[in-house]
Amino acid sequence: MSEPSYLDTDSGRRIAYHVTEGRGPGVVFLGGFRSDMEGTKAIHLEAWARATGRAFLRFDYSGHGQSSEDFLDGCIGDWAADAVAAIRALTVGPQVLVGSSMGGWIALLAARAMPDKVAGLVGIAAAPDFTEDGMWAGFTAAQRTALTETGRVELPSDYSDAPYVITRRLIEDGRDHLVLRAPLTLPVPVRLLQGTADADVDVSVALRLLEHAAGDDIRLTLVKGADHRFSTPDCLAAIEAAIAEVLERAG
Repeated sequence: MSEPSYLDTDSGRRIAYHVTEGRGPGVVFLGGFRSDMEGTKAIHLEAWARATGRAFLRFDYSGHGQSSEDFLDGCIGDWAADAVAAIRALTVGPQVLVGSSMGGWIALLAARAMPDKVAGLVGIAAAPDFTEDGMWAGFTAAQRTALTETGRVELPSDYSDAPYVITRRLIEDGRDHLVLRAPLTLPVPVRLLQGTADADVDVSVALRLLEHAAGDDIRLTLVKGADHRFSTPDCLAAIEAAIAEVLERAG
């Protein structure tokens, strides 16, 4: 694993990143909740970008991977700001944003914040508004009370022996960044990929996003049997194809 470079943002956070030089529009990978830029999809797409001569950026949000700050201090607004800062500072021209899970939500927020920098979007099991619709909506009365009174609640994780710790700040800040409650205009090519066996993001989320977003070139592909990781060879090939199609449509 090569050493990352670092970007010091105006917010005082230090963002670890890797840039691959190449032609534009470039591709930016936005990872998921508690994920990092060393994951299967990020590394695979970096190799794809090198092989095709495409510019590529992967990075860690603050509190993730090799970036500064503590994960438990972060929230959607912080991570979206990290993404905007990294894309602004580290890329040239419009980019295709590839968002995995939470990264799909971050991609939508980035597209809303800086439409001039977005040539297209690819969502992989995109999870917009998950803090409200997935977490808060699923909490028991006791969990909601614990979150309100102590500022945190612990949830079991399928990906780690350690539990997910969900903070009150994460939930409350998430409400300030919801994208499915207000008009969402996406005037760029958008490709959404969703596995039917995803235990973390239900197919209904992808359908809701497809129905809610306004745009002339938005398509959803359901992959039968694919899980939330979406990292099998066939799934990785589907991601490549979606990016290539968006790049072609973006011109």
